[in-house]
Amino acid sequence: MRRIAVVGASAAGLSAAETLRREGYRGTITLVGEEPEPPYDRPPLSKQVLAAEWERDRLALRTSADLAALDLDLRLGIAATGLELASRTVELGDGSEVPYDGLIIATGVRPRRLPGEGAHVLRTLDDALTLRERLRSGQRLVVVGAGFLGAEAAAVAWRLGAEVTVLEPAAVPLAHAVGAEVGRMLARAHVDRGIDLRCGVTVTEVTEEGVRLAGGEEIEADEVLVAIGSLPNTEWLESSGLTVGDGLVCDQYCEAAKNVYAAGDVARWYNPLFGTSMRIEHRTNAAEQGMAAARNLLAAEGARKPFAPVPYFWSDQYDLKIQAYGFLRGRDEVAVVEGDLAQCRFIAGYRTGDRVSGALAVGMPPKAIRRWRQAIATGAAWHETVRTGVPAAEV
Repeated sequence: MRRIAVVGASAAGLSAAETLRREGYRGTITLVGEEPEPPYDRPPLSKQVLAAEWERDRLALRTSADLAALDLDLRLGIAATGLELASRTVELGDGSEVPYDGLIIATGVRPRRLPGEGAHVLRTLDDALTLRERLRSGQRLVVVGAGFLGAEAAAVAWRLGAEVTVLEPAAVPLAHAVGAEVGRMLARAHVDRGIDLRCGVTVTEVTEEGVRLAGGEEIEADEVLVAIGSLPNTEWLESSGLTVGDGLVCDQYCEAAKNVYAAGDVARWYNPLFGTSMRIEHRTNAAEQGMAAARNLLAAEGARKPFAPVPYFWSDQYDLKIQAYGFLRGRDEVAVVEGDLAQCRFIAGYRTGDRVSGALAVGMPPKAIRRWRQAIATGAAWHETVRTGVPAAEV
């Protein structure tokens, strides 16, 4: 391959480009990014950046010297608008085209929005800085959505002295992701600090005064943050012939078509460790999948390796450190296997079939939950793992 294009100057895209060089690739690498910023880290946006603890320069994933050393054809501030598989070209918003012999797609996601004008979202650096400028003590902030992003932003706003209302359509926040019992514990963390958390309510639109609910009630706010999930950035691929369905559909090698791979939030791939297709919107997965996609693109016939990770994510809310391994959705059972839920210091195990499929910890040291990662990776039996409190392999 003489030319490889990486579309998406994200954590996944940068990881792919670095891996290509590390594996000895010396051809042209074109890295395309819609934002004008060089690749930067997104998890701090809803925490350290929003709290004004970090400034712009601290988010850069690599220094300018590090990027220069990669010898990239860097195209920033330009969106990809189309893909022609037959001619192997990526069409860009400025009318130019990028030819390729191999392609890695890492275009990420964008926030879902509500009807109406004036609401904030939280995906880019500019989003975080704009909201930060408006947050101050006494401000009334409505957060629509009590998922991890909304919860993190609400916690920061509360710490800054804002009056925070969180509106969540589900009866229990995050129940679909972590289970009802754990979701209720996380909800209590908000309520105990004076957050006005309202569950089972649907916001239909953003208004000049705040937001309007499905029943017609209006809730006034100085600022509104919409955090109701994301949509994969796949519109530019709709006429490409690639299969799109809640992400770019790939096989276990992260390949969507011959010499076309995907990585990061946009990729829906088959994870053989769990026997299911998944799309993971977490920072660690983005970097790992970028590496896997690059290696498989360069691999000789028969030398590719399935991408079968144990997904990992974390969240910081108030003084709570939340960490999780595995695939928590679609489970058959959730059980507190260590610690005390009421004390916000515990590990919950997740069962799918007869195996351990996930573990989530709150207020526990990292080494406590890392033991459970091994159980997930080896497909340890649920009854044996829960009985002993450690992975079966360590008994």
